Amino acid sequence: MATVLQTIVEKKHYKFIDEPVTWQEAVRLSTESLVADGSVDADYYQQIVDCITKYGPYVVFDHYVAMPHSQENAAGVHKTGIGFMVSKQVVDFGEDEDGEKKEAKLFFTLAACNPDEHLNNIQQLMGVFTNEELLDALMEANTPEDILAAEAKYPCEEM
Repeated sequence: MATVLQTIVEKKHYKFIDEPVTWQEAVRLSTESLVADGSVDADYYQQIVDCITKYGPYVVFDHYVAMPHSQENAAGVHKTGIGFMVSKQVVDFGEDEDGEKKEAKLFFTLAACNPDEHLNNIQQLMGVFTNEELLDALMEANTPEDILAAEAKYPCEEM
């Protein structure tokens, strides 16, 4: 069975950006690969932006990782998938309710048709999120081959 990163590469659900962008633009860009194959509607990103605006930067974790997704519903999602994006520039999401600065360079954007598939997406990513060497290597990725090479060098433990 393919790993989550292999599936991302296989489905061409990846993007690499160099230019500085707002967090709203980063969310939009992180959905483009999912839009390209019809997994989500072009305006799906707006639901995510609206949720972050409403609830704060709940999608940003330690180690410059963001997992953009909508909490509201799955409107505009046609196929479950995960989009991956590397930003060479730090994307500033502001501060959370505790005043902690939230910044990201790695985006794992979730699209799920139902809550079970949403949880499955998250479970697949847990091994990646807990592998700091892999996360560091992914931040340096510029090609899909770099993604696979990073995973080969720093494999995830089975969760």
